[in-house]
Amino acid sequence: MEALERVIDARRNDPPDRSYTSRLLAKGVDGPGPKVEEEAGELVAAARDEADDRVVAEAADLVYHMLVLLACRRVPFSLVEDELSRRFGVSGLVEKASRGGAGGEA
Repeated sequence: MEALERVIDARRNDPPDRSYTSRLLAKGVDGPGPKVEEEAGELVAAARDEADDRVVAEAADLVYHMLVLLACRRVPFSLVEDELSRRFGVSGLVEKASRGGAGGEA
């Protein structure tokens, strides 16, 4: 994850002429945002109906686009890891209630 994040940051800071990542970053959140939504749907569809290799491929696509989205906001993935660590050992229902959300499981 760290290596991929470094590549994405490099594309943001010194965009090459021909880079899909750079094109997404240049659009701000509107670049990777729709791709995150699309890839999430594709992951769910693959999980329902496809072989494990397709599920893995769609999960990789989702993670990549999520990292690009975080890079648009200059939010390092380490902050996501910190948040997950903070939640570790806390019931998903309790954690969600602490944020004012209703229902759901983690």
